[in-house]
Amino acid sequence: MPSEAISMTGTGQLRDEFDSLRPALVAHCYRMTGSYQDAEDAVQETYLKAARGMDAFEGRSSLKTWLYRIATNTCLTELNHRSRRVLPAGLGAPANDPDARVFDDASVAWLGPLPDAALADPGEVVVRRESVRLALIAALQHLPARQRAAFLLREVLSWSATEIAAALDISVPAVKSLLQRARGRLDELDLHALAPGKPDPAVERALLDRYIAAFEAEDTTALRAVIHDDFSLEAVPHPVWFKGIAVCLPFLERHAFPAAAGAVRLLPTRANGQPAAGSYRPDASGVLRPDGLWVFTVTEGRFSRAVKFTDPGLVTTAGLPARLS
Repeated sequence: MPSEAISMTGTGQLRDEFDSLRPALVAHCYRMTGSYQDAEDAVQETYLKAARGMDAFEGRSSLKTWLYRIATNTCLTELNHRSRRVLPAGLGAPANDPDARVFDDASVAWLGPLPDAALADPGEVVVRRESVRLALIAALQHLPARQRAAFLLREVLSWSATEIAAALDISVPAVKSLLQRARGRLDELDLHALAPGKPDPAVERALLDRYIAAFEAEDTTALRAVIHDDFSLEAVPHPVWFKGIAVCLPFLERHAFPAAAGAVRLLPTRANGQPAAGSYRPDASGVLRPDGLWVFTVTEGRFSRAVKFTDPGLVTTAGLPARLS
């Protein structure tokens, strides 16, 4: 077969494999980087690198493994130039005054959410819901990049130490050392205490509907019924955050409820395999436009945490409309 035909066949095979793997690759790169946009960029770069290197692919591993290897190393290169991404709670203690001044801080490398609808196959999130939950993604940021890569390749993708060693171009003993240190660090962060158990999406949706109804009705009694006493409230890119109903409820009443904000609508969706809601506020003409994406954590039947990501683009990425009448 002429070399041109071989090249065209290989490129077609690469495109088919890449298209089928794309949602999983986005999720993998998101776990690595903590940013959906960075993950999208890394996956696009992965395809370009693979297309350029297809002639050198020798078939020693599957095309799938080869693509994951390229994606992982693309993320590692990117992470060499990035600070650790954080949520507001990772910066310090909560404010104890509901009227504390809230301000933007663009100097912080903020963690971002992963809207379930951003994956062409939301089943990828369903299958690996635990691996994309917000608390874990935040915890992974505490690991050096290579520890993070080794941990994800082993614990999420179930790669062998030999496969990881080949992907990272290190020895098998070095892989085992990376894994040992990564697990030790994550144990220190006590991820088990953050685990939501076995969530039921139907139960979570019912809880979310109650929260939205209470919020839009400015009903603090109804809101109190769906959140824990130690409920925490965060908003990116604001370093100031709040914890406990004695602070969070007054803050919501004075600064976030519809009467305080002019008008607010929340529409249900999902992100990070968790309940989420798109927030809408009126523009100058009165049209409700996206304001940001809330992501909620459920613990023992109530919300224990709400994080708002003030990025209008996330709302449409989550599959919600660009405007409401």
